[in-house]
Amino acid sequence: MTVGLYFGSFNPIHTGHLIIGQHMLTHHGLDEVWFVVTPHNPMKSTEALAPEADRLEMVKRVVADNDGLRAEDVEFGLPRPNYTAHTMDFLRRRHPDTEFRIIIGQDNLRTLQQWARWRELVDGYGFLVYPRAPEDGSPDNPEGTVAPDGDRIVMSPAPIISISSTYLRTALSKGHSARYLLPDAAADYIREKGLYAFAPQD
Repeated sequence: MTVGLYFGSFNPIHTGHLIIGQHMLTHHGLDEVWFVVTPHNPMKSTEALAPEADRLEMVKRVVADNDGLRAEDVEFGLPRPNYTAHTMDFLRRRHPDTEFRIIIGQDNLRTLQQWARWRELVDGYGFLVYPRAPEDGSPDNPEGTVAPDGDRIVMSPAPIISISSTYLRTALSKGHSARYLLPDAAADYIREKGLYAFAPQD
């Protein structure tokens, strides 16, 4: 079995995440895509994070009707902050017969060389990269960006999705509608739990 691992805080999960997950599933020969909910990304602040159990539950509810997508909590029991290399060590031991690919956004190529054991991840698993809209005034390929090679780092012809969880948290904290940006199951859960009512902005 070949599985794409889509790591993220999913704070909250939104329609852009689902579009990317489904695209990777259908365009790159994957049997499944696992949404790996990360309790603590070492490159991000935890200040604006909803509880990890709530973020996981949102993902579970949102993907429940899609056999190709799955919520994964593997990092919940691992040391924090969560480093992808450590998670992959664990997954390789747990699923020795599964071939993994790591799904990342194009912006991560700018910081990939800062990841723990990044070259080992490239050589051992490979990356499927979805495009990001360039930031205003920033060069398309700033210094230090790792270039796709068409083999181990593959640029995917995925649609560019500009929805951000930060935007959604801000909108929700102000009482604005996030209709069509959030899957119904996530929106219902957020209302049920009162999440992001006063979300810090990051």
